[in-house]
Amino acid sequence: MLHRKILVINCGSSSLKYQLFLMPEGLNLVKGIVEKIGLKDSFIKQETKDGKTYEKKKEVKDHKEAFKLMIDAITDKEYGIISDINEINAVGHRVVHGGESYSDSVIIDEKVIETIEKCSDLAPLHNPPNLQGIISAIEAMPNAKHTATFDTAFHQTLPDYAYTYPLPYEFYEQYKIRKYGFHGTSHRYVMTKALQFCERSAKNTNLITVHLGNGCSITAINAGKSVDTSMGLTPLEGLVMGTRSGDIDPAIIGYLADKGYDIKDIMNTLNKKSGLLGISGVSNDLRDIEKAASEGNKRAQLAIDVFAYRVKKYIGAYCAIIVKVDMLIFTGGIGQNSVLMRERICKNLQNIGIHLDPERNRLVGSHLGIISTDYSPVTILVVPTDEEERIARDAYELIMK
Repeated sequence: MLHRKILVINCGSSSLKYQLFLMPEGLNLVKGIVEKIGLKDSFIKQETKDGKTYEKKKEVKDHKEAFKLMIDAITDKEYGIISDINEINAVGHRVVHGGESYSDSVIIDEKVIETIEKCSDLAPLHNPPNLQGIISAIEAMPNAKHTATFDTAFHQTLPDYAYTYPLPYEFYEQYKIRKYGFHGTSHRYVMTKALQFCERSAKNTNLITVHLGNGCSITAINAGKSVDTSMGLTPLEGLVMGTRSGDIDPAIIGYLADKGYDIKDIMNTLNKKSGLLGISGVSNDLRDIEKAASEGNKRAQLAIDVFAYRVKKYIGAYCAIIVKVDMLIFTGGIGQNSVLMRERICKNLQNIGIHLDPERNRLVGSHLGIISTDYSPVTILVVPTDEEERIARDAYELIMK
């Protein structure tokens, strides 16, 4: 068996998250983050598999400096995990938007870089820092292979009637306005884990995967392929999220504009001031909202009810389009950890074959396991997601071809 060290990079506008894996075992050797890039109070924090922690406060002007700081930490004689950066065989990069160009992970070349840049219009908050990370990583580690895993790739199997918006068709032809979907890496990972756990083949299994966190999405999977998903052109469409509205009447935007609201302010409100935060007025964190609701806060309770109701509606809709559902999977920070939210969502879904076992739900908690009754036609599971491991596996498979 050929062992390879794969570094996984997730680059944000002011942060650099990284994990180093030994493949094909999937052993996580080290994880860390450089935060507040471009600010004076930037810092790095790292922990190895042996529990050794490394922290350092240092002004980091840009992503290039962040990569140097990361390399110094990984190769530190006392707190690092490797002696030379050239021990890293490949670097797997998380990229949010690949447009219609990529349905699989790819080795990065000039054409891939051009495509990521072109897709920046579709993901202006994510693709530019993703691209910065790629360029900085190639400069810092020129001897390693660099690969890209796209959040949108898994959803490129959507049929045209699922991804086409009922708008003038020239909007699609000219601007590529269509449903793309996101969280694809997570949905693909938990699907694979669930199939392995239940010893089932993708070919004869239909799943609904529910990723609930600060960002939320739900995907219908038929024979291993995504056939519909809740997020759209952007991650704003779909379920109620921490600060994002999800589905609303589009006329609300025009109505608010007539009331004097600037379009940028409206979009900022829909992305950053809505969802659980907007309804509850308490927080975007479900734990805080559940605490407030238990103390009698009616808006907090309303936020919980709206959240669960919207997820329930999507599950029902996806049961209709894939006809026979074999598995329902909960993942993400809320999906994995909130026993109460899983109960709320599954309540009264017995008519479509979803029978949650409350005791199993509590016992499984946040771990991998089945939470449905023995007689439930649909197997309900909790599957912790690990997008970084999926990216590492993609990179390993690409360099071993």
